[in-house]
Amino acid sequence: MNAATKLLADASPGQRHARSTMRALVFRGPQQIAVETVPMPEPGFGEALIRVTLTTICGTDVHILNGEYPVRPGLILGHEAVGVVEQLGRGVSGYQPGDRVLVGAITPCGQCGFCLGGTLAQCGGTPMGGWRLGNTIHGAQAEFLLVPFAQANLAKIPDELSDEQVILLADIASTGFAAAENGKIALGDSVAIFAQGPIGLCATVGAKLRGAGLIIAVEGDPARTQLARALGADIVLDPADNVLEAVRLVTGGRGVDVSIEALGLQSTFEQALRSLRPGGTLSSLGVYSGKLTIPLEAFAAGIGDYRIVTTLCPGGKERMRRLMELVRHHRVDLTPLLTHRYPLDSIVYAYELFRSRQDGVVKIAVYPAHREDLEEQC
Repeated sequence: MNAATKLLADASPGQRHARSTMRALVFRGPQQIAVETVPMPEPGFGEALIRVTLTTICGTDVHILNGEYPVRPGLILGHEAVGVVEQLGRGVSGYQPGDRVLVGAITPCGQCGFCLGGTLAQCGGTPMGGWRLGNTIHGAQAEFLLVPFAQANLAKIPDELSDEQVILLADIASTGFAAAENGKIALGDSVAIFAQGPIGLCATVGAKLRGAGLIIAVEGDPARTQLARALGADIVLDPADNVLEAVRLVTGGRGVDVSIEALGLQSTFEQALRSLRPGGTLSSLGVYSGKLTIPLEAFAAGIGDYRIVTTLCPGGKERMRRLMELVRHHRVDLTPLLTHRYPLDSIVYAYELFRSRQDGVVKIAVYPAHREDLEEQC
């Protein structure tokens, strides 16, 4: 028996995969996506093949679909995944086939200068850092997902937690919470959060976790307004009204200590900046697809001691582990954000629903394995 034959013989059933193809959502160009049959990936050194049990659609995926963020044609989209270890490449230890894992949207290598310096999201030093899945490599909207640097990016899921309880930790929760962390919200601070989409809602939760005294949300959609209140907003303002006047009124003319911009528009960025007290912090989450400018007077000509920070979703298995602890100990419940559920074969329709914001949609759970209980939604 040669070495290769012995290695195959010694491998467990989960280490060998007989399938040669899988189903996946493939990007072919702006406004062109389809579920296709594609080759099954094989894990190389340091990689892991995950059977995806749950994924979602993100606002960034819509930016890609709209042609606002360029990726190569033929790419499998998606960067939020819960799944089961199917096969491990050489060099990955501490895991075995059958382990349930959460994979972060950001997959840092854990070894470069940026990772070792503590800025895992900026792994490699490229403009989008460690965001690889559904960006520079094939993503999670598929039956199987190849995870790079698996040793640094597979977070085992506690048995008592369901897929739906942890899926949003992969991206939007980690990002929204990080906006509150990077904004350095202190106990008793007043905070204004502009837009209550999925990430904005998570920023609201993050502000509450950080101990904000007053949380002001800005949102016009009735379903999202209701969710914002349920998740911790004390006041919800309609963007059609005079938001800045209302913020000044409820803060005694002072302005908020921290504002969070979670939509990615020039108008909301300006409002977030203008809502601050002197010396306040603007924590920006938006993905801006056009030119962004800072109004001179709103910035106090550069002498107002304002602080502007940006956030890319923190990644890595330790971040995922910590977030799952918040769920496990009942500090956070994000399942109300999962408003719709579809099988992978209906994901193109789900994209249209998600980007049209119809039917009260917030986040859509996508199950790569077709489930009969989802039929009536399709």
